[in-house]
Amino acid sequence: MAGGAEMPSVAAAARRAGPLREGYLAGLTWAFTLFNSARALAYLPTLWAIHASGDSSQHSLWTWVTWLGANATMAAWLHEHNGRRCNRAVIVNAANASMCLLTVLMILRHRL
Repeated sequence: MAGGAEMPSVAAAARRAGPLREGYLAGLTWAFTLFNSARALAYLPTLWAIHASGDSSQHSLWTWVTWLGANATMAAWLHEHNGRRCNRAVIVNAANASMCLLTVLMILRHRL
């Protein structure tokens, strides 16, 4: 935030708002973790298809580099805005960036 002020904790804000809000935010956190972790696994069929066929022509290198950059910078942004600490969101975005990097490397391997 501007002026070096730290962002208030989501958990602290939820406690002030009441138990329903706290439960909602806890559920949202777990849903984020679940779906984004599943997304990290969802890259595997693409990696396998490229590997098995030896053909990466159906996969846009530009798209995968963009997704790599989006996930990596989101992980870094979350890390910075979380007091330079890792949390689930940072780890999940870093995992997604890693899977995008593997896909980029697999595409490059078959094109070069």
